Amino acid sequence: MRIVFMGTPDFSVTALARLAERHEIVAVYSQPPRPAGRGQQVRPSPVAMFAEKHGIPVFTPKGLKKPDTQAAFSAHKADVAVVAAYGLILPQAVLDAPKFGCLNIHASLLPRWRGAAPIQRAIMAGDKVSGVTIMQMDAGLDTGAMLMARETPITDATTAQALHDTLSAMGAGLIVETLDALAQGRLLPAPQPDQGVTYAEKIDKAEAHIDFTRPAREVLRHIHGLSPFPGAWFAHGAERIKALGAELVPGSGPPGVTLDDRLSIACGEGAVRLTSVQRAGKGPASADAFLRGYALPKATALA
Repeated sequence: MRIVFMGTPDFSVTALARLAERHEIVAVYSQPPRPAGRGQQVRPSPVAMFAEKHGIPVFTPKGLKKPDTQAAFSAHKADVAVVAAYGLILPQAVLDAPKFGCLNIHASLLPRWRGAAPIQRAIMAGDKVSGVTIMQMDAGLDTGAMLMARETPITDATTAQALHDTLSAMGAGLIVETLDALAQGRLLPAPQPDQGVTYAEKIDKAEAHIDFTRPAREVLRHIHGLSPFPGAWFAHGAERIKALGAELVPGSGPPGVTLDDRLSIACGEGAVRLTSVQRAGKGPASADAFLRGYALPKATALA
């Protein structure tokens, strides 16, 4: 098939690479280059960098509403557009341009977690499963008919990074299967049910402060849902420390107070032990490595 691929972050690269092995990628659309990294140097998106490395034409419009931009998109004469975390709204003219329309790789089991941050929200909400849905795009926010879906479990050990990587690979495989079925006329679109709709709002950094008055499992899911970015945090004096990994441990006490010298912290119910942390201006460290250079003895109150 002639495919236009539309995506921006690392999550999308896996699908683009798989599709490029089997189909003709006539164009890649991605967000414009932006400052990134500690030096804030302007650099192309991960998807754009992959496309440029493999000689695929890259387009980075700031929007898709202008008639000349839409005409250029239509001129690719694509059989289908595949969209994965692109980040721009697709006007109806763009949705209608490819022969088979636009298919979206969405990182949730629709209709649960429509919207911007389905991976993080699923973990933070305590969901037992997540997954990928391939959806026929329409003008709504992740409201189109479902074509294929696949699920994966979420455990107490699952971080947003781990689920991101799992769903990225899963979505890449599933979009290949979907296009094979599309070519063979075997797809049966299913409308999304009206029941079970939830919205995954964009993560606000103001949500990252850890509330140790919540039950331990909720605290753990909060930590893991925001790991590694933006990173849930607590304060010790003037120091703000990110918690990137945790486990449930026995224990009780005043919420936010350490129960030992190994980063076990009492919660509203139960306790968690932090297994991975990060100080401001430093890289991630295991709890043991962190404690070799930073003392948090038993009965320390954290805010």
